[in-house]
Formats: sequence, structure tokens, C-alpha cells
Amino acid sequence: MKAVIQRVSRASVAVEGEEISKIEKGLLILLGIENADGREDVVWLSKKIVNLRIFNDDDGVMNNSLLDVDGDAIVVSQFTLQALTKKGNRPSYIKASKPEIAIPLYEKFIQQIEADLGKKVGTGVFGTDMKVALLNDGPVTIVIDSKNKE
Repeated sequence: MKAVIQRVSRASVAVEGEEISKIEKGLLILLGIENADGREDVVWLSKKIVNLRIFNDDDGVMNNSLLDVDGDAIVVSQFTLQALTKKGNRPSYIKASKPEIAIPLYEKFIQQIEADLGKKVGTGVFGTDMKVALLNDGPVTIVIDSKNKE
């Protein structure tokens, strides 16, 4: 699993002109799932994200986690994170999971992060054209790959 985590002052997701998720202070998490991903990736990535110390403390130092600041989150499935760009100019998405694999893992990730965070999170709608808006705070953007544990 690959995740792009963006610290935001606000973020939202709209489908067909209707806003379906909205948060203030927190994280926008773009999630790319590949065929080799499983339950271990879900658990590891969720715990890593909710405990990642990327929010400022009272001294202005990034020392607090999403849990520490009682922040919110939106999780959006994004298969293009699995793009391979080594050959040519057209990305290959062969590593991206098909819906029959990706949807259950996406749903498990949402359940896991809600359990780890202790609250509901916003989501996108898997496989649809979404409009994602955000105000990146910092900016702070971090990429995590569960296969590399980095």
C-alpha cells in the first residue's frame, strides 16, 4: 500500500457536484492498493499514519500526531499511486489492484483507521470521478509505502 498523507487546514471530497466528506484540521490520505497488499499492510499503515508526529506542538515543532491534536481524516482511494513510469510516457497501472481486491482492502483500511483514531473518517467513493479540494497546511506532504516500511 502506498499513501500520500497531506496535513490540511481543511479538505473535502465531492462526487457529481455533491460534497460527501469534509474536514477541518487533519489529514487527507490518498491510498493506492496493489495486489500484494493484505491485512498486515492495512494494520501497519493505519497505525503509522495516526501516530505520525507531523502536527505542531505549542513550540511550533512537529511533535504531535493526529491523535494528539484530535484531528480528522479523509481517506480517498487512488489507484494512480501505483503507476509505473519507467518505460515511455504513458504510466502503467499493472500493479494497481482490481476492484475485487482493492475494495475490500480499502474498506478494511477505513475500518482500521477509524478504530485506531477512535472516530469516523471521511471517504471518497471508490472508482468514481471525485473532486478533492484541500488547503495543505505547511505544506506537509509525506509518502509512505507499506512494502518498504518507509
